[in-house]
Amino acid sequence: MLPFFSAALEQIGNGVILFDEQNRIMYVNAAMEAICGWPRAQLLGRNLGVLAPPAVRERYDTRLYPGDRNRISELSAQPHDIKLVRADGSECWISVALSTLSAGTDSLRMALIRDVTVQRQQQERGRLLSLGFDETHSAVLITDGEGRIVQLNKGFGRLFGFAEHQAIGQYLPALLAPGSHGAAQMDADTRQLKAGEPIQRDERLYRHNGQPLWCSVSTNPIFDDYGTLVNQVVVLMDITRTKVHELLQHKMLDALVREVPTAEVLQMMCLEVERIAPEVISSVLRVEDGKLRTLAGPSLPDPFSRLVDGVIAGPRTGSCGTAAYTGETVIARDIATDPNWADIPHRAVALAHGLAACWSTPIKASDGRVLGTFAFYYRQPHDPDEFHHRLVAVIVHLCALALEREEARNRIRRLAFYDDLTGLPNRSLLHAQADQAISAAGHAGQELAVLFIDLDRFKQVNDSMGHPGGDTLLRTVARRLQEEAGPRDIVGRLSGDEFVVVLAPCDAQAALERGERLLHALSQPWQLGEVEVRSSASIGISVFPHDGGDMETLLQNADMAMYQAKHSGRARVRFYCPEMNQSAQERLTMEAALREALQHHQLQLHYQPQIDIADGHLHSVEALARWQHPTLGTVPPIRFIALAEECGLIGEIGQWALAQACKQLASWRRDGLQVPSVAVNLSPTDFHDAGLPARIAQILQREALVATDLTVEITEDILLDTDPTTLRTLHEVHALGVRLSMDDFGTGYSSLSYLRQLPISELKLDRSFVCGIEEDPIACALTQAIAHIGQSLQLKVVAEGVESQAQLRLLGQQGYQIAQGFHFTAALPAPALAQWVREHLAAPVAPAVSC
Repeated sequence: MLPFFSAALEQIGNGVILFDEQNRIMYVNAAMEAICGWPRAQLLGRNLGVLAPPAVRERYDTRLYPGDRNRISELSAQPHDIKLVRADGSECWISVALSTLSAGTDSLRMALIRDVTVQRQQQERGRLLSLGFDETHSAVLITDGEGRIVQLNKGFGRLFGFAEHQAIGQYLPALLAPGSHGAAQMDADTRQLKAGEPIQRDERLYRHNGQPLWCSVSTNPIFDDYGTLVNQVVVLMDITRTKVHELLQHKMLDALVREVPTAEVLQMMCLEVERIAPEVISSVLRVEDGKLRTLAGPSLPDPFSRLVDGVIAGPRTGSCGTAAYTGETVIARDIATDPNWADIPHRAVALAHGLAACWSTPIKASDGRVLGTFAFYYRQPHDPDEFHHRLVAVIVHLCALALEREEARNRIRRLAFYDDLTGLPNRSLLHAQADQAISAAGHAGQELAVLFIDLDRFKQVNDSMGHPGGDTLLRTVARRLQEEAGPRDIVGRLSGDEFVVVLAPCDAQAALERGERLLHALSQPWQLGEVEVRSSASIGISVFPHDGGDMETLLQNADMAMYQAKHSGRARVRFYCPEMNQSAQERLTMEAALREALQHHQLQLHYQPQIDIADGHLHSVEALARWQHPTLGTVPPIRFIALAEECGLIGEIGQWALAQACKQLASWRRDGLQVPSVAVNLSPTDFHDAGLPARIAQILQREALVATDLTVEITEDILLDTDPTTLRTLHEVHALGVRLSMDDFGTGYSSLSYLRQLPISELKLDRSFVCGIEEDPIACALTQAIAHIGQSLQLKVVAEGVESQAQLRLLGQQGYQIAQGFHFTAALPAPALAQWVREHLAAPVAPAVSC
């Protein structure tokens, strides 16, 4: 049968496949070869499944079986479009019509095939375009050349609420913006479109229910082959929120920039909102100390506004009071029946003046606090619609901006005159109030007292308790000062831990009594969490008019008196006297001279030998700073070292001493003088510098010294230093290999409890214990105990201040290994020390004398 048909089938323009009942391909014509790309020799005898897409082949085990699973029978009913896979793997669409050929006992099926790929692609493109046209959120419509609507998408109905039959055939401007387009505007638009120019602008349009909205309207002209305008494609996008925001924001920001008062700005905003949405009455309330305060409500009835002003925010206090209390939106669709309005007096007033519904939204700051409320009132029972929701979303943001700006301005004003932490008057306001009090006292011939109060060891409290703990102490002090103040007294905070109390009127005796009361109040313990903390203060007092005629002078003199109270042992009251001024001047002169001495290298290092008691050999030398001033003469270390600590120069002195001592040690060794090591004193402040270890390493490297050539002496004050850097820096210095020595041991605080925490290698007995050790059994016992402490901790113990052979013998017997003092020599300049080392190396001295 195949030869009979093949010649005729080759002439058919469509593809032809003949296949048997088992779906085996028996014949393929040339047209089918062109469609599928397979040579017919590769197709003959294969299952039709070779032409099916992979998904079909996988589903049917790569073959199109006959029987119940044979899909070929589905195609025989009527022509189908199916996918076909070409030889190169690409897919195309074909239309298949099946028929049966019979000749005697032979029976074949013939598939007549057309390539319909192009048609299917066009159909798919049309389907996708239809989806895009209908499913977009924008409204899209097509008009004829005159502007009558001929087609529209689903988005148009969703946006404007018109059914299709209500819009088709209508002029677009008349439908969406009745009365807003004059003849001149319409003529201008027509000329522009006929010129082939699209139109793009923002317009205020109206929904089917009359509700306004802003739209971005894009109109594009369509021309026929003869250049005639036949259609207009119009796309409308809802920009109500953006446009309303733009309009309101422009007006409000302009008003804010011009420093228009907040109430006026919000009044203007309410009027603008009511112009955009005339069906509502708007109001803005501020929340102050839990009460509602009217800021704006130009269209609200005055009796109602007056009644609302001062309402305490809480549950069931109307829409605004409840919204302010809960921080949530509150909608009263019908004020007459709403439970939030049931028990409040202004419900009747609202209903009497035609306010039937209220929707209130809280206005929140950026940190979530409720600053106020914005409300829409309606003249009929009403639920807020979508347009109103959009309006409120914009308005509440702008209201929050305006209220936060006003809050910031009030805060700035407060910061200008009040201390933010304690709420007390700051320096500016304190001076202004004190000047008025001084003027009044002068006119009345009365005395007035200025008390300058400074907390004792506040830095240590701040460091150990952290800044929150320090702040708590400052607030506690402020509260206690206010509690002790009389009605005419002035309490202020200058800065840090400095407070001022002005007592008016008040004489010296009353000022002393009040000062003692304040000291007592400030010394009472206060709680920080579960910890009870005690603190104290020092107070200086100056009295008007004896100690000054203006606040600046009185404050300065009280400050000097307070400084004297500090140096007298803290927790004291001191009155100003003229001699303090002289002392303060001397201190300033000394500070300036010390700064100059550092700049011009006027300080020197003297060196005192440390002797090994067992064999009399030189153990080390201690570098000690000395100052010989051209006019002040010899300034003892006890004066200028303490001054350097107070004025922040101690770190510079420490760096200079380290560098100078190491340089001198290297110089001695180059000269052949064998000095084992050098000891340098550093203050706790030096260890606040995290760069100290690196600086020491650099100095040692520069002078060709090793770490064991240097000993750093520290005092027990370092145990009171709670700066977190101190202990870390101390350990890093020790990690270099530098020895650490505890100087003046036995005179500080909590020495034994902290001793094991510090990486020290020796203890230096304070000279006060050595003095009189031969005659005083208590002193002898104390030095013996300290020696035992050092021995038990495997530390060397050094006795300083040794002045006699008897002291040396006794200390050696108690176990002290090293000694220094006038018994050997005073501290000497470097050349003299070198000469002493050469001439006076002592023999071992260790007499057996017991306590």
